[in-house]
Amino acid sequence: MGDALDFASVFPAALLAFACFAYIFWRQQKIAAPVEKTRLDYLRERKDVLYDNLRDLNFEFRAGKYPEDDYIRQRESLEGEAAGVMAEMQRLGG
Repeated sequence: MGDALDFASVFPAALLAFACFAYIFWRQQKIAAPVEKTRLDYLRERKDVLYDNLRDLNFEFRAGKYPEDDYIRQRESLEGEAAGVMAEMQRLGG
């Protein structure tokens, strides 16, 4: 009876381990081709990040986390970079 108990407890664990290994190491038939980004796609993403950073900076300044001098300096830096990104997007037709 001890052997039956061991088999009943070991078999589900072994089956689960096999299923996990099969899932992890099974070779996929279709691998999606990587999407190549254009310069314009990169610039759009960068613009979104810059706008998010500006929004966060304004929120944190209003919350009192930044002195006014640091806020102005960071805001001007982000706005300058955003202007450069927008100019390049305009040049590329986006």
